[in-house]
Amino acid sequence: MKGKYVMLASALLLSVATFAQKNELKAAEKAVKKGDMAEVLTILKGAESVMANASAEEKAQYFFLKGNAHMDLVDKKIDKDANMALAAEAYKELIATEKTSGKLKYSAQAATSITMIKNLLINSGVEATKANNNLDGAKKLYEAYQLDKKDTINLYYAASTYVSAKDYDKAMELYSELKRLNYSGKATEYLATSKVNGQEVGFASVAERDRAVKLGTHEKPRTEEVPSKRGEIYKNMALILVDKGQIAEAKKAVADARTANPDDSSLMLTEANLYLQTKDFDRYKQIITEVLAKNPNDAGLVYNLGVISANANDNAEAEKYYKRAVEIKPDYTNAYINLAVLKLQNEKVLIEEMNKLGTSDKDMKRYDVLKKKREELFKSTLPYLKKAYELDPENMDVAKTLSGVYGALEMTEEKNALKAKMKK
Repeated sequence: MKGKYVMLASALLLSVATFAQKNELKAAEKAVKKGDMAEVLTILKGAESVMANASAEEKAQYFFLKGNAHMDLVDKKIDKDANMALAAEAYKELIATEKTSGKLKYSAQAATSITMIKNLLINSGVEATKANNNLDGAKKLYEAYQLDKKDTINLYYAASTYVSAKDYDKAMELYSELKRLNYSGKATEYLATSKVNGQEVGFASVAERDRAVKLGTHEKPRTEEVPSKRGEIYKNMALILVDKGQIAEAKKAVADARTANPDDSSLMLTEANLYLQTKDFDRYKQIITEVLAKNPNDAGLVYNLGVISANANDNAEAEKYYKRAVEIKPDYTNAYINLAVLKLQNEKVLIEEMNKLGTSDKDMKRYDVLKKKREELFKSTLPYLKKAYELDPENMDVAKTLSGVYGALEMTEEKNALKAKMKK
């Protein structure tokens, strides 16, 4: 008899709990209709203790109400970051619950809300980085990745932003995840310009892009190949390891990457750069020779060799590579800019010597020599700056530098014409 009373008491407790669950959920639904989301969360908080014994349908409803309540607070900009995280967690719990039960009542709506939260996190992360709050930006981009792990580009951007924030340990953790996933980021983008706002937008496929052009909503279709990001990933991993004094590990990481991806030229550049950083010049030159042998007419590759040489203060080699890059690709704007930068770097030495000179005849003669050298230096940059401005007239840095060179050469007419164009 005693056993029967225990069973009866357990059943009674279960039925009371079930009643409480339904009661709380009904009360929460009523609060939703009144638009009082703070009350909804209070009611759901009180129901937490009895939800363990709830049915799958009731649990799904509970998480749906909870997610929606937190999203309402996000929309009202109330403790936005915290409520986004809580909403996302509730929706994930909902989807997991319905997946187990096989009854998908709220999952589609929850998935849509998670996508919305992901986009909010990405936008917020980008804004944070623009404001130089790189750590906050990196955290948000990583949270966006955790909501949708298929969208690995957010993991890549989070890792890069952690580097900018100088949180190298976290960056290394994320880069290691990208390495495990064998992420490359190589892709083809299908682009066209909207006739409504003049902005270039991307399409999921060439067919979708061409359909929009045919309908007349878009114009100027173009296809762009996005290069592999493996080189940058392994370069940053190697640099972090070098920063930690783990040179052997850095070299092994890049060598392993090259073995796994033998045709990825960006990794060859990364390895070359690593040997340059560690002053192993023989190995550096050996790899550079190998790079050029494989891709002698790859303008981007040749340009990158110029950048590496410039970073090593080998300006003669850098100039050679930049000139070769514009031979291959005559509209390579950055190569023209960097050629001008290489020339202008020499002005500082001339100015420093000119400023140290006195007023003796000897000093005045030397001053005239240096002044002439400075004028020749400016004249040598003109073709590169003019070409860069012709190719990219919206680049204000190029325009200002060109204007400064015109001024230094007393080319008043050209300077005034350029200023008139800049004001338009």
